[in-house]
Amino acid sequence: MKQEYQDLILQVCGASSLRVGSKIQTLWSGYGEIVRLYLEGCDRPSVVVKHVKFPEEAEHPGGWNTDRSHSRKVRSYQVETHWYQNYSTNQRCRIPACLAARSYGDEMLIVLEDLDVASYDQRRTSVKDREIRACLSWLAHFHAVFLGAAPEGLWPVGTYWHLETRPDELEAMEDAELKAAASDIDRILNECRFKTIVHGDAKLANFCFSQSGQDVAAVDFQYVGGGCGIKDVVYFLGSCMEEKECEKRVPALLDYYFSELKLSVKKDVDSDALEKEWREMFAFAWTDFHRFLLGWMPGHWKINRYSKQLTKEVLHKLKQ
Repeated sequence: MKQEYQDLILQVCGASSLRVGSKIQTLWSGYGEIVRLYLEGCDRPSVVVKHVKFPEEAEHPGGWNTDRSHSRKVRSYQVETHWYQNYSTNQRCRIPACLAARSYGDEMLIVLEDLDVASYDQRRTSVKDREIRACLSWLAHFHAVFLGAAPEGLWPVGTYWHLETRPDELEAMEDAELKAAASDIDRILNECRFKTIVHGDAKLANFCFSQSGQDVAAVDFQYVGGGCGIKDVVYFLGSCMEEKECEKRVPALLDYYFSELKLSVKKDVDSDALEKEWREMFAFAWTDFHRFLLGWMPGHWKINRYSKQLTKEVLHKLKQ
């Protein structure tokens, strides 16, 4: 790590020295890394640094190496930097505190609170009902905090699969009927009355859990932006349950999300109308992500019977 970056971290943390620890992960397509740094001489034992470095040649696991793909990723890190510098949440939808965020030409540095130190030190690859509900509660509170807020400096429409940012994947689709309906589905989602700020990549891997699994914090705000909150819910549920589980458990989990949302929104919000609209958007949001997967990676495990059934229902509604 460059001395200039180390000096910034020492300064913002009030530390006397630092040691580069383990790499937490490499960023998507080789765009840098996330590392943990250990500090001496201050009240923080460690921080997490997201170090973005735009590569000469990107390596995309799906083979989508295009100028458009690169521009989208560059924008995503600019959005994430802006998010951490300008937005805040509350304890019910916990995110790491941002200690510093800087751009250095083709490199960016985001210095974050280490959530492990704050007792969110558990990661899950599979979850029980308690953890699913903790994440849905986080999303409900997050959507309530930003209900009606303009996504200033963020993506106008959040989520990484938003149709406008994915023309290559749309072009690659073989499902002609869904391909033709994609813009109508996108328009219906974008025209919903109740809008909030969505996390945009609310998969299980982006949640950090307490030991009990009852408390949770979220990370990775590259695709945070405006939109219908149910898009986050759909993406989260699809990230941690297979088709049979979805068929069996989604109704009760949606009930739980909406009960948490109703408890969280301001008193002047028509929560019944909000719930009615977002429930109606559920199948459209699920189908919208299904559309992305069909173009991006047609063999993906999430392309399953449950997704196909919801898509069939949506296409039928559009014909009426």
